[in-house]
Amino acid sequence: MTTTRVLYLFGSAAPPVFDVAQVIHNAHERGFDVCLGLTPTAARWLAPQLAELERLTGHPVRSEYKLPGEPDVWPTADVIAVAPATFNTINSWALGLTHDFVVGVAAEAIGKNIPTVTMPCVNAAYVQHHGFERSVAELRAMGVGVLYGKDGFIPNQPGQGKPKEYPWHLLLDAAEHASPPS
Repeated sequence: MTTTRVLYLFGSAAPPVFDVAQVIHNAHERGFDVCLGLTPTAARWLAPQLAELERLTGHPVRSEYKLPGEPDVWPTADVIAVAPATFNTINSWALGLTHDFVVGVAAEAIGKNIPTVTMPCVNAAYVQHHGFERSVAELRAMGVGVLYGKDGFIPNQPGQGKPKEYPWHLLLDAAEHASPPS
């Protein structure tokens, strides 16, 4: 019997998040059951699409922690993919600052040994901040696959972003290789 792999796809508020519906379609084609989580700002950006995204995934789109005692509405993750991951998301995650649902679940995944990959979406000015490189190194040291640099996302100059060129396929490739085959 073939079992579908569960992908938690977590997005931050960076322009490539507007293409998440296509990413979900592509993940489905790769055999993933997708659960979509968004940072609060990304959820505001995608508010007009949330009902369609819930229909597409078959699961509620989450951007907030559930209340204590409430049942979890998602199946257990086989792999987590965090993208686009903003400067704030990468740094908060590396520091264990779990004020956002997606950062909290991603941080907890490290301790639960859930394969996790991320691809930043930051401009070249942000990456000059020393904290960013430290955060990337910290996440890698904790076992997170960080797709940044020549084999992942390469930052653009501020105001020169190319969201349609965001390499989503690299994220899905990494998620596919990180999760057990069905």
